[in-house]
Amino acid sequence: MAVVHTDAGHLPAPDKLEHIPALISAYYTEFPNPAVAAQRVAFGTSGHRGSSVLHTFNEEHIYAITQAVCDYRKANSIDGPLFLGGDTHALSEAAFRSALEVLAANNVTVRIAAGGAFTATPAISHAILRWNARREKGLADGIVITPSHNPPRDGGFKYNPPHGGPAETAVTGWIEAKANEYLESGNHGVQLMHLRAALSSSLVEEYDFTRAYVEDLPKVLNLAAIAASGLKLGVDPLGGASLSLWEPIAEAYKLDLTVVNKEVDPTFRFVPCDKDGKIRMDCSSPYAMSRLLTMRESFDLSFACDPDSDRHGIVTRQELMNPNHYLTVAAWHLFRSRDQWPADCGIGKTLVTSAMLDRVGRELSRPVVEVPVGFKWFVPYLLNGRCGMGCEESAGASFLCFDGSPWSTDKDGPLMCLLAAEIMAVEQASPSEVYQKLTERLGAPVYQRLDAPADERIRTLLKGITPESVDLKTLGGSPVTGVLTRAPGNDAPIGGVKVISEDGWFAVRPSGTEPICKVYTESFKGEQHLCAVQKDAIAFLERLLGGE
Repeated sequence: MAVVHTDAGHLPAPDKLEHIPALISAYYTEFPNPAVAAQRVAFGTSGHRGSSVLHTFNEEHIYAITQAVCDYRKANSIDGPLFLGGDTHALSEAAFRSALEVLAANNVTVRIAAGGAFTATPAISHAILRWNARREKGLADGIVITPSHNPPRDGGFKYNPPHGGPAETAVTGWIEAKANEYLESGNHGVQLMHLRAALSSSLVEEYDFTRAYVEDLPKVLNLAAIAASGLKLGVDPLGGASLSLWEPIAEAYKLDLTVVNKEVDPTFRFVPCDKDGKIRMDCSSPYAMSRLLTMRESFDLSFACDPDSDRHGIVTRQELMNPNHYLTVAAWHLFRSRDQWPADCGIGKTLVTSAMLDRVGRELSRPVVEVPVGFKWFVPYLLNGRCGMGCEESAGASFLCFDGSPWSTDKDGPLMCLLAAEIMAVEQASPSEVYQKLTERLGAPVYQRLDAPADERIRTLLKGITPESVDLKTLGGSPVTGVLTRAPGNDAPIGGVKVISEDGWFAVRPSGTEPICKVYTESFKGEQHLCAVQKDAIAFLERLLGGE
């Protein structure tokens, strides 16, 4: 078990806050060395991430990546508007300005929030789909500048093609390679327009992301039921981009909703420290969410989102819900209440999301579509209706509108928060209570993720595993029923392995954003059996690494 830092759950001391002037200065004055692997552009599962003080997220990176995006648009005849937005991290504002200088110089029509205001990731995805609906030409795409829930010193850059969701591997690989070519040439060939000229040009247009998102919500949520229930709701945006959405939603649909924290500060000094003592705006963490947890008796239901608003955290009067538990409840409710969804429309889950969703699928006679880690894998299935819902164990999900059309093809935190209120209004029970009833019916799993350091050698070994090379015959004392190195939902490689029995499983894969190896484990037979599964998983990993 990892040691819990003494600062966990407490507000950060002044000396722990990020020095924002130094962070921003480094963005403009430090330069990456493309000969150093760590300083090159690298798109993981969630775009390029880094920090200016580490020479991994500097203006030169953003110039190169944005020019590569412009080149990709040109090569693929994408000539509609590009929706550009960012979250409340300090480096997001700087990178937003740099990207705008390159986009305008490349004659790209850019749509931004009024005054360049913070913009939620799902609002950008929804705007792209809204624009492209019933269009075959002049298609839109988008750029989201965010490192998600990462610490205040970090920055991130994601590209969403015309399908509205995270770019697939082939696209990010193309952009990454092109961006690194620019870096290697000292950004020779990158086109730039001064920010003031870009903002005053006809290419840059203001777009009301909030209005578009808020007015379409009845297409995807039963807001009338929430309003009629009289539920008292609380929300903490955690200093993020969802702040601009909540009060317009409450006003438009007559919800009794209180925003408990309206502060925006790039140090995120109002977010309690996470388990390791770092400031991390993780709405799944009981430590980062400790302030909202202390208020839970004041509300029937409360919730939070991370800075770019693609993740959700659900707080009932009983608990901060485990993401796997809430996703199980969400699937159970959605597939019993969305009558217009096709009968063959399935539950989309990543391989490391709880097997409770498989049991829900069997109970409701719905197919389960299991894909590798990364929300990008759900994009085609949310577009064509193969999946009514796509979800990840890291508290990211989205689902279809009532009529079966796509709402967003990126994760949507506010949507999942409001769904919790719909569930409570319609089911006449909190999501925690609904989950408890489901465990009585389907079993009560115990789930835990373990992390270990992983260098490039370990990553290569994990990616090279074949089912035949796995020597496990039993798992936690039960016969092994399956060994996966490719996802059954789309036959894509998972970059590791998943070993399954009737009452438990484990999966091992390298992180796409951190230098760690992740070991996911789950048991339907309790804590003792989970320990046995973990023991087998670690022993397998040790044999793999020792017998290369």
